[in-house]
Parts: sequence; C-alpha cells; structure tokens
Amino acid sequence: MDIQRQGFLSIDQLTERYHIGGKGVQNNTAPTDGATFGDILKQKGLDGEEIRFSKHAAGRLQDRGIEISDSQMERLSDGVKRARMKGIKDSLVIVDELAFIVNVPNQTVVTAMTSADARENVFTNINGAVIN
Repeated sequence: MDIQRQGFLSIDQLTERYHIGGKGVQNNTAPTDGATFGDILKQKGLDGEEIRFSKHAAGRLQDRGIEISDSQMERLSDGVKRARMKGIKDSLVIVDELAFIVNVPNQTVVTAMTSADARENVFTNINGAVIN
C-alpha cells in the first residue's frame, strides 16, 4: 500500500513535523512555579469537588422549600467524596433531615427531598448510601 497516495504521513514525516525524538523535542508545558497538579486544578476550578444540582433537583429544592446551609453543603460534599472512595456510582446521601440522590462520578445532585417527602422510604436506582 502506498501511504503517500492516500494522504497519510510517513513516520519520518511525522517525526520531522512534530520534532519527535532527539534534540528537537519541544516541551509545551507552562511553568507551574512549584504548584502541584491538584493546585492547578483547584485554581482553575477543575478539581471536581464542587457539587452541582441538576435542573430537576434545583426545581425540587425550590418546590419543596428546601434551603441548604453552608454546613450542610460541606457535609453533602463530604458524603459524595466518601461515596466516590467506595466506588459508588449513584448514591443516597442523607444530611440531617434531607435526602439527596447523587450521581457520584458527575458530582451532580439528581433530586432532593426532606424526610417528610420520603414517606415511603424507598429509594431506587442507587448502589450505595452515605449517612452524614
């Protein structure tokens, strides 16, 4: 097969074009001034530690008159971290009298309710629970 006729570059052409190997290797990383990878992620807001609320969950909070304190948000975030460490994908996280169904990999609250709203005490589509 003639690689050149099909529009593909040869290994030699790629090596020259992207300066692969030898003295021509270019480092395209920006200086970090001693910052760790985690520090850079936190600075950019990409550390994935912020809990998000889906549109549905935000609507449920509003409809049910649920207000979440800073302390409760910290405990919710801690519960999600603990669920992630255990490999849970979809978790029930209970904080005080509030129940949250959370998609752990996306760190997104899918729905929220008070204990009064969860009268049946049946939660489906979860594979773990954290009581915090």
